[in-house]
Amino acid sequence: MTSLLTRRASLLALAGAGAAIAAPALARTRGSQIERDRASILAMTGDYHVRFNFDETVPFVADYTPLEPKTSGGYESVRVIADEGEFISLQHMLVAEHEGQSFVIKHWRQDWTYQPRTVLVYERRNYWALRDVSSTERRGAWAQTVWQTDDSPRYGGVGRWDYAHGRTIWVSGPTARPLARRDAIRNPPYERYLSINRHALTPTGWVHEQDNEKIGTRDGALVAIVHEDGVNTYDRFSDYPVAAADAYWADTQTYWAGVRTAWDEAIARRRGVYVEEQAEWGSIVSQQLMTLADNIHADAAQTTPALAEAQAAILQATSAA
Repeated sequence: MTSLLTRRASLLALAGAGAAIAAPALARTRGSQIERDRASILAMTGDYHVRFNFDETVPFVADYTPLEPKTSGGYESVRVIADEGEFISLQHMLVAEHEGQSFVIKHWRQDWTYQPRTVLVYERRNYWALRDVSSTERRGAWAQTVWQTDDSPRYGGVGRWDYAHGRTIWVSGPTARPLARRDAIRNPPYERYLSINRHALTPTGWVHEQDNEKIGTRDGALVAIVHEDGVNTYDRFSDYPVAAADAYWADTQTYWAGVRTAWDEAIARRRGVYVEEQAEWGSIVSQQLMTLADNIHADAAQTTPALAEAQAAILQATSAA
C-alpha cells in the first residue's frame, strides 16, 4: 500500500520508539514482540472459505424486536499488498462463480500500524477524523484501520496482540463505524455501531469477532437499540478459482494504489474527510470506482484515464466541509 498517511504515521512512530529505547536488551525484547505481532497479522493472509454470522441478541428499548440471525459466506483471498515492517496492509477479495464463470469482488482492506501517532475514526454521520493517540495508548499497540471496497474509510481502532493461555488475539477499544449494507438497506432505527473487534488465530485459519452495539438517535440523544454478536470465520480452503483473485489484482493493483493515495490526500488536507454514503454501495463514489476497476480488468478501459476519472470523483466527493 502506498498510503502517504499511514506511511508517515509509521515513520513517526519508529522515530519516537527509537528515541525511547536505548538499552540493547530492551531493543531485543521490543524487536521480538514486534516480530511476533507481525507474524500474527501476516498469518491472516491466504485463501479461505468464509462464513459471516450476525445475531442480534439483547434489545435495550421496549419497542424493538431483534432480527433473526443472518448467515452468509463464500470464498475469500487475502493478500499482502504492503509490508514496511511497522506497517502492513492486507487486501481481501471475494470470489464467486456463476454459470461457469468466476467473478471477483474487491472486498475490505485492513491496514496495521505499530505504535500509531494517529488513527482514523468514524466521528459522526459521513465524517471520519484523525484522532491523536496518546503515548500510553500507543505503547506496544497496533492500530487497525479498515477501508471499504472502494478504499474509502470505514473505521479504525487501537489494541494490542495478546498471547496468554495459548491463543493469539488482538482486541480493539470501542470503535464507532457506519452501518454495513446488510443493515443500511433496511432503513433501521439505528444509524451506527459501537464495536469491540477481536481478531484471533485458530487451528484452521482465523476469526473476526464483533461485539456490536447498534445505536440510534431518539429525542436528540444517542440511544443503544440492540446488541449484536458478529462471528466471521476464515477457514483455510483453496478449492475455488483462487487464480481469478490474483488475476484481478494483477490487472487493477496500479489503479487501486492511485485510488488509495487519492483518499489519503483527501484525509490529510483537513485531518479528516467528509464523504456521503448511500445504503446500497457505501460511499457515493463506490459504484463508479468499482466499475472503473472492473473495466480495467475486462480490458474495457486503460489504467491511466480510469485512475484520472477516479481521482476527480474522489476530489469532488470530499470537497464538502
